[in-house]
Amino acid sequence: MEKLRMAAPIRLISTDFDGTIFAEFEQPPVPRTLQAVLAAFQARGARWVINTGRDLSSLMEALGRAHLEVRPDYLVLVERELYRHDGVRYVGMEEWNRRCQADHAELFARVRPEVPRLTAWVRERFDAMVYEDAFSPFCLVAEANGDADVICAYLEEVCREIPGLSVVRNDVYARFSHRGYSKGTALAELTRQLRLDAAQVFAAGDHYNDLPMLDRRVAHRLVCPANAVAAVKSHVTAQGGEVSPLAHGSAVAAALDRWLGTMGSNIDC
Repeated sequence: MEKLRMAAPIRLISTDFDGTIFAEFEQPPVPRTLQAVLAAFQARGARWVINTGRDLSSLMEALGRAHLEVRPDYLVLVERELYRHDGVRYVGMEEWNRRCQADHAELFARVRPEVPRLTAWVRERFDAMVYEDAFSPFCLVAEANGDADVICAYLEEVCREIPGLSVVRNDVYARFSHRGYSKGTALAELTRQLRLDAAQVFAAGDHYNDLPMLDRRVAHRLVCPANAVAAVKSHVTAQGGEVSPLAHGSAVAAALDRWLGTMGSNIDC
């Protein structure tokens, strides 16, 4: 408890979406206890960012179905692009997004000649879907996590040969991305723009693509729910964070509720 009182107040809350605060088949998908504690933090001047691999239309559709009574102040989309709410809608934070898009375009121009070979390697060995979308020239949906483990291990070897290239994975889904852009670097940029530091940031996530933001260089308060994959639990423990006995949004709500008392009555972020 003494450590709670001495710690810097939380001014920025970064939460993954699927599996961390949003559970598709629970009612409500985002617990009301979590919505209430997020609203309490916002009322004290803190900001909330949903940090997700979804794109804008997919996230907006899921938020609509969840009937949220609280609104995120910022979004990190496709694990890299930054958006802020302007009072009406979410608008891109253009300086960061332009740089992000330019760096990805340059990288993917170098990667595309390798895509047919990589696609053939996967299809010869696994019953997996490989395709291109607006965000990556190489996207993957494996049949099972075991298949994804083997495929991603191979792709990691490929990435070592191509400067800047990385594989971003969530469950059986994976895609190529630029190593310089992740949930972690996007959160660090938002923290910088808000003139905060990592000591004032809370982060919660459950899967491989959350690892870059579950890092004390980015956020000092870390938590993962009971449903997190083993690699995330080990990583969070090693960083001095909390592995909750609760699942999904209930874990995040409980962790945040313990920190709520450290907030002042009014924090100007």
